[in-house]
Amino acid sequence: MGSVLINSEEIETKIKGAAAFRIRYHSYDVQGKKTESTGLVIAPSGSGENRKVVSWGHGTTAIGDAGTPSACPDPAREITTYFASGSQTQIDYGIPGLQKFIDDNWVVVATDYQGLGTPGVHQYTVNRTNAIDTVTIVHAAREMNVGAGTKFGVFGWSQGGGTAAAAVELEPADYGDLEIVGAAAMSPGVPIIAVKLPGLGSALGGSDIPPDSHLFMILAGTAAAFPETLSLDDVFTPLGKQIFEENWNVQPVHHLGDILSRAYKHGGPVMAINKEKFPAWLSAFAQGSAALKKPVAPVLVVIDSQYDGPNPVSWQTGYIDAITALGGDISSIDYPHDDHFSLPASSIDEIRNWLAAKF
Repeated sequence: MGSVLINSEEIETKIKGAAAFRIRYHSYDVQGKKTESTGLVIAPSGSGENRKVVSWGHGTTAIGDAGTPSACPDPAREITTYFASGSQTQIDYGIPGLQKFIDDNWVVVATDYQGLGTPGVHQYTVNRTNAIDTVTIVHAAREMNVGAGTKFGVFGWSQGGGTAAAAVELEPADYGDLEIVGAAAMSPGVPIIAVKLPGLGSALGGSDIPPDSHLFMILAGTAAAFPETLSLDDVFTPLGKQIFEENWNVQPVHHLGDILSRAYKHGGPVMAINKEKFPAWLSAFAQGSAALKKPVAPVLVVIDSQYDGPNPVSWQTGYIDAITALGGDISSIDYPHDDHFSLPASSIDEIRNWLAAKF
């Protein structure tokens, strides 16, 4: 693998004892197409070598530049969420447990994923593309003077949970001289599990589909990953295509949801599935998904079971069942008093300890 890092700039951070950088780097997608991504590298101040590395996969933000975590104010920070009381952010951003990782002498990297701050539609929930971005940013960090070692772990939440799941299913060439030691998946979103179970699968079966921004983005992101075989004409009405064209790059997920809901009320359906074309979509979901083969490193699944959120409990346990059937080393922790949005802060200490034990 040649040079990955394109450029870096040091940015301010309130994390004590840390140096933070916003970077741009080369990557590629599930089909091997060259891409570029941006992201953050945060490391302990001062010299060091062979430091543990952890790569963060963030949750749903958008399918365009409006959802770029590293472009938010003070991005090298502890996680802050849209739904928190007093929130002033339009997306969830930041990294759970960041201060403690730095205190423990880790290098932390956090990709934005391709399409968020770089050209093109973000391949939202295409687990393998997102996972490649979490690995290539580790290669980029290794080119910087931050002391990053060759061993790394991945942790992610929601969309990033599916990312973490796929990060232990990549090819040897993707890792190169790196060794992945484990992946912690918080409430993972894995397409081939979701389409088989109530929720996503049933939603895709009708001709008048409720205007859910996550589903809208899944379809747009999958079409971006497989443009040779998929078209938005297969799944969007003319109104839906108009909403996509006017909003994909400028609206984060929750604002997009409100726009879709109003359009649906006033103009009718925004999504409608061409059932003749749907087998090609199912094939694409599978090609981009995690849970395709036995992971090369242990997996920890962290479940938010207070109530069903964006990734229902059945999707999370379905992923566990799939990896168990593949012979993977997988364990889980249930958080019965946490919903989707409190899960990262509640579980990060156990995740960090679990990852540390894998080095």
